[in-house]
Parts: sequence; structure tokens; C-alpha cells
Amino acid sequence: MLKVLAHESRLMIVDRLSRGACSVGDLRDLVGGDLSTVSKHLALLRAHGIVEDKREGTTVFYRLLTPCVCNFFTCATQVLKERKR
Repeated sequence: MLKVLAHESRLMIVDRLSRGACSVGDLRDLVGGDLSTVSKHLALLRAHGIVEDKREGTTVFYRLLTPCVCNFFTCATQVLKERKR
């Protein structure tokens, strides 16, 4: 799971989804690049049980399936802050 999260674009996606569901198009705008690249990132996150998708008409929305992954980010941030002291 950590290897999957060890990419800047996927981290940005997880961070955004921690605040609620989002369409693929919105995630593409956030990450930049083309839709196929963002879709590959999302497929990897989905394959590892981190996100799930839901189709509404022609739009696909993603949501964070395992919000506990954000606890890791909180912990890592705390460690980095304490190291700077």
C-alpha cells in the first residue's frame, strides 16, 4: 500500500478525496496531465482498496474507501514537524 501511495499525483488524489467524492474530470484538473494517466492512478488506488468508483450517468465519481490511510499522513506530518525542532 505504501508503494502505491509513494507517488505525488496519487497523494494529491487521496488528499482531495479525504474531503469528499470527486469526479474523474475534477481529479484530472487537480493533478494535471491527461485523463488516461489519472485513470491509471485511480485504477491502481482502486486495485489496492484505497478508493472506489461510482458511475452517475456518464460521469464517474471516486471516493476514499479507506479513510484510515489519512491517519498515516497525519502521523508522518507530525514526525516531520518534530524533526524540525
